[in-house]
Amino acid sequence: MSRNRFEQVDEIQPDAITLTLSAEGEEPVGTVTCPAAITGGRFTADLTAGPGPAKDAFRHALKLGNEFRAAVVVIDPDSVWQMEWGDLYRPLD
Repeated sequence: MSRNRFEQVDEIQPDAITLTLSAEGEEPVGTVTCPAAITGGRFTADLTAGPGPAKDAFRHALKLGNEFRAAVVVIDPDSVWQMEWGDLYRPLD
């Protein structure tokens, strides 16, 4: 079975769910940003949830991605990503 792949980006994307990971204190944390534009009118403003535990933020991002049939992209400047979540990649320019 193939693993899920997630694009690593440097800034919040206007057409995707963005999971932002960081290392704060002892436990990694994450926030999830969902642009209103991809929700089909269900949200009137962009939604940002968190910060919270990184694993919970990852699960929340996946749930929103599935609900709105949108890509999930990842900002991870502190290398918090867990390999068990799938493959994190940067596209070739």
